[in-house]
This record gives sequence, C-alpha cells and structure tokens, in this order.
Amino acid sequence: MPELELLDLEVIDEPAAARAALDPVRSRILSMLASPGSATTLAASLPLTRQQVNYHLRVLEEHGLVRLVEERQRRGLVERVMVATARSYALSPVALGDSGADPDRMDRLSTRYLVAVAARMLREVGDLARRADRAGQSLPTLTIDTEIRFATSADRAAFTAELAETVQRLAGRYHDETAPRGRRHRLVVAAHPSPAAHHSTPDHHPTSPTTEEPT
Repeated sequence: MPELELLDLEVIDEPAAARAALDPVRSRILSMLASPGSATTLAASLPLTRQQVNYHLRVLEEHGLVRLVEERQRRGLVERVMVATARSYALSPVALGDSGADPDRMDRLSTRYLVAVAARMLREVGDLARRADRAGQSLPTLTIDTEIRFATSADRAAFTAELAETVQRLAGRYHDETAPRGRRHRLVVAAHPSPAAHHSTPDHHPTSPTTEEPT
C-alpha cells in the first residue's frame, strides 16, 4: 500500500461538499476513513450493505473528501480502498454563501463580532493553507493560546488596556508601508471567558507561541 499523507485539518468551503460531509452516515464514514478502508470493510461496521456504502463513497469522492489508495482483486471483483483527505474537517463560512458570518455586518463592540472575526480567520487561513499546500510551501502563521485567571474585573480591564497599548506600540514599530517586498499580515487579539466544563486547576500559565515559518 502506498505511503499515506493525510492533512490534520481540511477546511470545507464548497456548499455541496459541506452537505455531503454533514450527512450523518457520510460523516461517520469520513471518521472511519482516517485509516484506509473499502466498502466491504466499512459495511462490516455499519448497518449498511456494501452497495449502499459504495454509493456514499462515490459522493464523498466526487466532492474531494476521500481519495483512492489502491485497487485490488477480491473474489473476482475490484475492491477500491479509500482514505479520507484529512483527519478532521471544519466548515468555512463561505459554504453558507451570503448568509455566512461577515465582520463588516456586525457591531464591533458585540460578542457576535468576535465570532464573525473567528469565522473570517477560518475562511482566510483555510484558503491560504490550501494554496500553500498546492505550491509545496509552508504558511507563516503565529498562534498564542493560553488561559488567564483574573482575580477581579478591574484586573481584567487593566490587562486589556496594557495589552492594547503593547500591541499598538509593536504594530507602530514594525509596520512598514513602503517596504518593496513587504507582505501584510492580519493580527487578531481576542479573549473570552473559558467554558466552565474546561476549567481545570486554578493556576494557568502562558504557553509558548506556536509558529510555522516559510521554507
């Protein structure tokens, strides 16, 4: 069997592909195909016949969500072994067309604005990552993800003011409108209360930034 290279995450932006992936049966098939499988092997774990699984596989393949790994003879038939294109998937707001989240239509002071900005990031980075993959290049990104436990709302407000001042100072220092080979980067700084179910210990320490650098 040839060596497999699965993306950790693929962003779906085609409405038809989104509909295919959201179907409960096909969603389960996608998760099962994180490892290669055929209609026969999948049917053994699903309440479906091999023919029914084949139908769903054809739909997923048509929309680029699974791909052929190999074909092999099995009891006089050609068995097609498939694998998912990624281990997990996310839906871009592009898949929703004009009703997709758009920060330009939101109140900048609202909670929904943060959600719309996150959706825009998913759309933009998903598209940029796909283009970089096709070109065989890496995409320079930066991610800082941590939790902070504020003692009081006053501390939270003071932190917000200091963070905003620091970001403004750094942006002013490094922004260069005239650099001939300069490239614009979008910087998003956001915070929100952690869901109660995710609270662990009372002490949280900042984590190191995660970066990808260009080749």
